[in-house]
Amino acid sequence: MSDTNDIQAHIDRTRAELAATLNELEDKLNVPKQIGIAGHKAKASFDRDKLPWLAGAGAAALAIGGLVVAAVKSR
Repeated sequence: MSDTNDIQAHIDRTRAELAATLNELEDKLNVPKQIGIAGHKAKASFDRDKLPWLAGAGAAALAIGGLVVAAVKSR
């Protein structure tokens, strides 16, 4: 009888592990949820230290401005 109980316990543990793995995969593949998580992380990062974000925005603005100037000059 103990063997049957051991086998059933092993099956139950395996099912629980499989369910947990499937839930983790579902979370990773849930794009809207992942976008929300990334947004919360970005906001928290911005709230902690704005300087890198502002520097990145400034660099992006300069790069876009340079591309616009180059496009206008090439006409």
